[in-house]
This record gives sequence, structure tokens and C-alpha cells, in this order.
Amino acid sequence: MVYKIKKFVNFLILFSYIQKQTFNQPLFYMISFLHCFNIIKAPKRAYLISGSILIILNDGVFVMDLNNTVLTGKKLRGAEKMARIPIKVVPTETTPKKPEWIRTKISQPEEVQIIKDLLRQQKLHTVCEEAACPNLPQCFSGGTATFMIMGDICTRRCPFCDVAHGRPNILDPNEPKHLAETVKNLNLKYVVITSVDRDDLKDGGAQHFADCIREIRQTSPETLIEILVPDFRGRADIALKILSQNPPDVFNHNIETVPRLYKAMRPGADYQHSLDLLKKFKHYCPDIPTKCGLMVGLGEVEAEVIALLNDLKDYQIDYVTIGQYLQPSKSHAPIHRFVTLQEFKHYQTHGERLAFKNIWSAPLVRSSYFADRQYHGEAVPSPYMSE
Repeated sequence: MVYKIKKFVNFLILFSYIQKQTFNQPLFYMISFLHCFNIIKAPKRAYLISGSILIILNDGVFVMDLNNTVLTGKKLRGAEKMARIPIKVVPTETTPKKPEWIRTKISQPEEVQIIKDLLRQQKLHTVCEEAACPNLPQCFSGGTATFMIMGDICTRRCPFCDVAHGRPNILDPNEPKHLAETVKNLNLKYVVITSVDRDDLKDGGAQHFADCIREIRQTSPETLIEILVPDFRGRADIALKILSQNPPDVFNHNIETVPRLYKAMRPGADYQHSLDLLKKFKHYCPDIPTKCGLMVGLGEVEAEVIALLNDLKDYQIDYVTIGQYLQPSKSHAPIHRFVTLQEFKHYQTHGERLAFKNIWSAPLVRSSYFADRQYHGEAVPSPYMSE
């Protein structure tokens, strides 16, 4: 018993040191903890050598570089972010020319700046800005935005996404109130709230979502609320119980791509888990519609997208969005192809046959693109063409 306590104390000392120096080392925490209580035989030894921890296993060596640190609040983008994913992304030398049907008008009308100023004043973020959405001018000039809560640093590092990766700051307890004030000031009738992934939080941020919903309900009771949530990996049951007590008007979770591409495009996520998350919420709140979005042009084939749509129908999804993947930078996952308008139409037709409440399939469609119009049953808007 004394030996186990001594080993556990050593583990806590090492854990405390690593916690101060590094970010997100769950593998080391797990194997060290299990070894302390002899649940597993490995590792045999752990050494601190030249800023690295060397863990001797029965069948090999695990090395952790303490010099490769990520400070709280530091944003990693582009090449820095891509360097931290398990599948190596080779930077592209050139970006392919966009076809005419997905070129957007680059403009900064006065309405856009008004919304940006208001967001900065309230210390709020939008996924429109952080993810470099091509529809930003169109949406902002129309007085709509998708708010991104819980900061602007994500604990995941998906190679298709332009949101910064790193060690997030602590939650702002005033954010729900500031968000509700902004929704009221903009007189929004429909609001979409999304977030970065927060794997550092015990509930994945579910209570913060619920707090935002509550505050908006109090100040803007007529506003419809759609939430676009992360996968709450390892915390789904806790998160869904919290959200079911104060539900939105639409529950949205993006599956992003086909199962074959998950390891490369969604490191840390699981296709089946995402499907189960949507179905479980429907079980908790059968009267609340569910929604799901995906990108094409990442390397999937048409048959895989058709199979994915069939899965979404089997899991009782109500609303679906499909859009073209656009590479945020040369360091991100490359565009495999530009999907033709005919193929988008094929997905649209198949979804209509499956009888989703509404499906939007077009190049510039994004998960929250004119979400109010889709919710009310309108057809997908024509592509936003350059003049």
C-alpha cells in the first residue's frame, strides 16, 4: 500500500509539472495513472531528459516534448495548427481557380462594419469571421450573424477549419448576457449560436449554451434560437441532459464529411458518435428539430454522400445542408475537386426523395447560411455571384 501511495505521489508531481508546461496530453495522463495502481504493467520508467519526458513501455518508448508548449490564450493557425494533427497535411503550392458559380462579391458595406463594431464592443465572436466564411458580406449586410461562444480558440485541430487551435481561456461568465443584449440590439428574429470545441470543460460547454439560451429567451422571447454544437466527446449524456432542460428551437450538429475521411479530416471525432448525439437529443426532445451539415470536395465520392444522406434519414434528422469545401489557406487540407452544380442538384433531389423537412445543397451553402429561411421551408437561394 505504501508503495502504491509513493507511486501516486510521484505521478501527481509529474502531472502538476506537465500541466503547467504543456497542453492536452491525455495519453500520458492515462497510462501513468493506470500504472500507479498496477492496472497495467507499462510504463516501466519515466525520465525527464533535455526538456522531454521519456516513458519506457513494455513494447516501446513514448516521448513527450515539453518544449513544444502551447500557452493559454495563444492561437495556432495555418501551419502551426496543422503540425499538431496525426495525419500530415502537405501544404499546397497553388490554390485551384474557383469556378464562376462559387465566386463571391468581396465588399465591405457599411452594415458589415456596424455589426463588427457592435461585436467587438460586446467582446463577442462570430464563426463567420473566425472560419473565414465566404458568405460574410452577404449575411452581415443583411443583419445576420452566427455567434461563436466560449472564446475563439478550439481544442480540436481539424485541417479543414480556419478557427484557431490552442489552450483556451477560461469562460467569460458575462458572455450570455452580452450575447442576449446584442441579439436584442440587432432585433434578430432568428439567431444561430455555435462554439469552439471545449474538451477542457467537464460538460463540453453545454451549461454555457444553456445559459445563453436562457438569457436570450428573457430579453427576446420571440427570437428563434438554433444551436450548432460540438460533439461533446466523452460528455454527451451530461451535455444532452443539460440542454434538454433548456432546449433551443433547432439542435444542429455537423457531421462534416463521410466516414472514410474522418481520421484525416476530423481527428478526435467519430462518425457514429455524431449520429448518436443527434438521435439522443431527439430522444430527449422529440418535438425539437435536428439539423446536420456536411462539406463536399474533400475527397469523397458521390456514392458515399448518398449513403451519408441515408444515414441522416435513418437517424431522424430534419434539416440538412451541403456545401463546397473551400481551403482557408495553403496549409489547410487541399481541395480535392470543385463539385459540379449537377452533382449538388443530385444530392438535393435525393434528399427531397428521403423527405427531410428541408435540404439545401449548393456550393456556397453553409450550416448556418440563411438558417431562418431554411427553417421556414424556403428553397435554397441562388449562388451569390460576383458582379
